[in-house]
Amino acid sequence: MPEVTGKKVRIVAVDAEFSGQRLDNFLLRELKGVPRSLIYKIVRRGEVRVNKGRANVKYRLQTGDQVRIPPVRQSSPQTNMPHKGLQDSLAEAIIYEDKQLLVINKPSGMAVHGGSGISFGVIETLRAMRPQEKSLELVHRLDRDTSGCLMVAKKRSMLKILHDLQREDGIEKKYLALVHGNWGKKTEITVDAPLKKNTLKGGERIVQVDAAGKHAVTHFKILETYKDAMLVQAILETGRTHQIRVHLQHAGTPILGDLKYGDGTANKIIRQNGLYRLFLHAVRLTFTHPESGKLFQFHAPLDSELESLLAVLR
Repeated sequence: MPEVTGKKVRIVAVDAEFSGQRLDNFLLRELKGVPRSLIYKIVRRGEVRVNKGRANVKYRLQTGDQVRIPPVRQSSPQTNMPHKGLQDSLAEAIIYEDKQLLVINKPSGMAVHGGSGISFGVIETLRAMRPQEKSLELVHRLDRDTSGCLMVAKKRSMLKILHDLQREDGIEKKYLALVHGNWGKKTEITVDAPLKKNTLKGGERIVQVDAAGKHAVTHFKILETYKDAMLVQAILETGRTHQIRVHLQHAGTPILGDLKYGDGTANKIIRQNGLYRLFLHAVRLTFTHPESGKLFQFHAPLDSELESLLAVLR
């Protein structure tokens, strides 16, 4: 049966703990169980107000802001929960946790947040699993088909520290990718090519190298070579959407298993060896806490599917 979140409009004052949080994420917490798509709809319709005026879902709240939250009709909580299999997969994927931070070896195929027909991503599932945790937020994102290290802040203070580090290039992110082709005699390359998002006629979003795009730099190094393929390490200097995938395509060595930017013939051949997903994995995250000076280094091992494929190629 449908339920209504509250019987009347609420005015919620933003306290210091949530200063800097996006409006949509704030509303997802206040309107538990309401899909992100519905959150966006009520904001667009002007039903949500900030300081008595309309606001964008991307608006970052400030301490003292007054947020008008309407009652919202939604599905019953009993039916609007992530299924047990998803919760179990996520629980098994945790590779580190303390009082401020949680790190997951995200499986390929799992979205980091809901939307576009997906009810529950990593963050929605974690919030459903841990209702007592009031400040769970994604520190960064991974593509749905990319696996590996994903950080979730448990405290607003830690989220701010990590966002500041990201802006200052203080977090080193290493990826592993299996690519089609080779670079001749080169063992390392740096791709410095601006990237621009575009929308195709069918509504599909795609990223392309474009002089009018945003600055993007990736450093690549060969780790192993095989027949017509290489295992490469990628280190991001910037963090643009689909950056590694498009930069490797631009270098003439697209990632195997990449249905958007890859080589169709090469993908078909590699499927015969058991690869049915994008071979891109966030293998390591490293940063130094600016206040304590503690070095954090997280490693996410390759899953059995990818390890088995490499064994076959060797």
